Amino acid sequence: MTSVLTGLPVLWQTVILLALSNVFMTFAWYSHLKHLNEKPWWIAALLSWGIALFEYLLQVPANRIGNSELSLAQLKILQEAITLVVFVPFVVFYMDQPLKLDYLWAALCILGAVYFVFRS
Repeated sequence: MTSVLTGLPVLWQTVILLALSNVFMTFAWYSHLKHLNEKPWWIAALLSWGIALFEYLLQVPANRIGNSELSLAQLKILQEAITLVVFVPFVVFYMDQPLKLDYLWAALCILGAVYFVFRS
């Protein structure tokens, strides 16, 4: 995957890998609430760990690539912004929960954090 992205700037390589990683993370953390609610928690945990493996296979290279040009604070805030961008469609379209105005306020707060951590 990283060889496909090699021609892109470091920031874009990092964003793409973190976004893909976040898709796996979100499914690992929350999809069991929809599909495995009737199963024992340890079955959900084992399946979530299996999904999370793919998250880490993308997240670790993303952070290593990003760390070559970004600070740890920038990586963390970037991760949080991407998490929200992935999480809101997941909640609305996959988990069938209503879109809330509070998501906009949360997004604006995170956007502010992105601004402050990247402004220098």
